[in-house]
Amino acid sequence: MSCKIYKVESIHENEVLLFRERLAQRGNPSDSSGNGVESQVRDIIRDVIARGEEALLEKTRLFDAPGFEPPFLVSQDTMAGAANSISGEDRNIIIEAASHIRSYHEAQKDKSWFITRDDGTILGQKIEPVERAGLYVPGGKGGNTPLISSLLMGAIPAQVAGVKEIVVVTPPRSDGSLNPHLLAAAFLLDITEVYKVGGPWSIAAMAYGTKTIRPVDVIAGPGNIFVTTAKKLVQGKVGIDMIAGPSEILVLADDSANPEWLAADLLSQAEHDRLASAILITTSSSLAELTVQAMERRAASLPRAEIIADSLQNWSAVFIVPDMASGIGLANAIAPEHMEICTYAPWTILPEIHHAGAIFLGSHSPEPVGDYYAGPNHVLPTLGTARHSSALSVQTFCKRSSIIAATHDFTQKYASSIARLARLEGLEAHAQSIEARI
Repeated sequence: MSCKIYKVESIHENEVLLFRERLAQRGNPSDSSGNGVESQVRDIIRDVIARGEEALLEKTRLFDAPGFEPPFLVSQDTMAGAANSISGEDRNIIIEAASHIRSYHEAQKDKSWFITRDDGTILGQKIEPVERAGLYVPGGKGGNTPLISSLLMGAIPAQVAGVKEIVVVTPPRSDGSLNPHLLAAAFLLDITEVYKVGGPWSIAAMAYGTKTIRPVDVIAGPGNIFVTTAKKLVQGKVGIDMIAGPSEILVLADDSANPEWLAADLLSQAEHDRLASAILITTSSSLAELTVQAMERRAASLPRAEIIADSLQNWSAVFIVPDMASGIGLANAIAPEHMEICTYAPWTILPEIHHAGAIFLGSHSPEPVGDYYAGPNHVLPTLGTARHSSALSVQTFCKRSSIIAATHDFTQKYASSIARLARLEGLEAHAQSIEARI
């Protein structure tokens, strides 16, 4: 069950490079055309475009709820009933988590701005939310492990951005219902459109619309490779948050770290799925050995032990590096979804970390704190895309329009230069548009 331990002198050693290359390609939705997934999903999207809700009903009965009967839309009475059915403790936990997430995302809000040149010309940028956002919330083990946090992490940034209409799709349980905790969370967030439909066909419905599901402007939220491939294929018709792959964690630690805590943190991601990755980079050989031993012992008693075993054997590793600078270099090269820094002085290392979806500083900041309660978003770039991508945020649901209000003096002053540039590009009508005003 244990992952392999590498003792390296350089992060450029062949074994390290091969591991990084394999890691970046595992379950990559961008490569789904070669495994037949993309062709299947493309056919599903075409079917939804052609047959609308008839196709949704057929797929829902085939994959999720054999006896499912419309409507897909969950009534407000059902949502209110769900909110009243869960315990007061669970309801308060959802409310408190939502409050933390909302306060963090409020700080992300951009403002429209304007500048005025000396000649009176006004330039600026206008921030506007999209009108309608669609959120995909995975069902989780047939709806028995509702991903409430995914709903909170998608809906709250959209609300903070000012999105007027938020649509939630999530696969029904086998009896055609939805988990009451998920419905309660939606009700507590004042979301009125929740549809009992999941899979790539729900992504097609949100992108192209059906009789009852009107199309959206942006689709966000995690999903399996079929859902993610659907998002990839409808991108352009709608905006999407990102094309995400399997979950991953990288822990950068020195000999001050607690190996039991590190093992628990690494397993928290390894249990996600068989393609998940858990990596420890440390300067301490003894810490590496103790952490691996702790992982083996802890994993044996976990409900998802078989999934964890595959993750640890195939996609996880422990790297013992000669110094912290080498460890930082390797961490940046991997560019993980989650990075924990468990060292004597984590804040001194933070300036050197350039590529990570989320960074957790200190031994009291385990990854699940960010998953559920701290406030930052847990929908993060994976597969090394943290080199150029960021977490789902308020900006995911916003557009920026440039504002130009030129004065007579500005246009007159620069008319000949503008016309010259236009003619250099072979665009005579552009040049004449300017010269008509001289």
